[in-house]
Amino acid sequence: MEGIDKAQFLELLEKYQAGDATKEEIRFLEAYYAAFGLRNNFSSSLDTKSKAALQQELYGLLNQRITKTDKPPRKLFSNWLRIAVAASVTIAVITGGYFYYHSQIVIHNSSIVQNDIAPGKEGATLTLANGEKIYINDAIAGNIAIQSGVKISKSADGEISYEVISDDSKMLAYNTLTTTRGEQTRVRLPDGTLVFLNAESALRYPTSFTRSKNRNVSLEGEGYFEVAEDKLHPFIVEARNQSVEVLGTHFNINAYMDEKAVKTTLLQGSVRIGGNGSFAPVTLSPGQQSSLEGSGISLKNVEAEDAVAWKQGYFLFNSETLEEIMKDVARWYDIEVIFKDEALRKETLLGSVGRFENISKLIRALETTNAARFEIKGRQIIIDRKKE
Repeated sequence: MEGIDKAQFLELLEKYQAGDATKEEIRFLEAYYAAFGLRNNFSSSLDTKSKAALQQELYGLLNQRITKTDKPPRKLFSNWLRIAVAASVTIAVITGGYFYYHSQIVIHNSSIVQNDIAPGKEGATLTLANGEKIYINDAIAGNIAIQSGVKISKSADGEISYEVISDDSKMLAYNTLTTTRGEQTRVRLPDGTLVFLNAESALRYPTSFTRSKNRNVSLEGEGYFEVAEDKLHPFIVEARNQSVEVLGTHFNINAYMDEKAVKTTLLQGSVRIGGNGSFAPVTLSPGQQSSLEGSGISLKNVEAEDAVAWKQGYFLFNSETLEEIMKDVARWYDIEVIFKDEALRKETLLGSVGRFENISKLIRALETTNAARFEIKGRQIIIDRKKE
């Protein structure tokens, strides 16, 4: 489905509520709701609310985000979601409680198209305890390795998994899963915990948790965790200067070294964050985010789904600065970003763009805000002020 207007969207809601929507149309609506952190309430919202109530609910969310920042952000209009659906949506204007979509934007900068850059992809490097390196993107589906009584496999869709086939080994072996720029991956650990790794990240973990009181892993970069419940063996993630202890929950940690703060966002369950004595431990509730900077930690309420937009397949810019946005873009597209005008780093934007599009679609969306002018030179993105 391509971009649709307001009337077509309301007609689609009506079809869904009548039970006449196709699978593609349902996926389209699910993707739309995911963008607002409403994915878990998708069915109940559409089944029980009137079209007018849905309109007001979605507009209210948008209006809240637009007015939340002290400095009004420039609105970012673009092809919206490429999660796992063949659908793209663009919010172009929001007025008087109504919204509509726009699907075509003309690219005026021809260098963007001529020097296009492909997005990142699934891939990683697995370093075994003996130092052997296995490039997962090159490995075919099936068994990858057997070490210390553990079978390591890769599924057809790229998930790495561990299975204990023998408990005779007395040695505790550690593996490290690493993504470079332009790569992301996921792994299911021996206890059933599922971990998604963002670009330029690393996860170190034991091949078996059976000989340890705690399930300890360490993270560099960014990871999303769906921890298997085991009340007798707490799951602990070490990331920079903090440790996150859980029994079974869903959360995201952003611990890139080039970010000022380590941010932990809780989607489900409960986590306890400690700092090796540098600050008093804090406990997060769902919808809260901790921010650790130096030896100080703070908490705030957030739209938790925003923190895992990368896992769902899109960039989500919620009143972020252009500098912050381009850090994420650089990791995913494996590019270098150069600001010709330093003041442009502080421009704030709002919007969402699919991660699996060529960079030209991202840049054309950014350029429609009139915040800056973008040029591609090799693997560099040059950002300058718009010419008058």
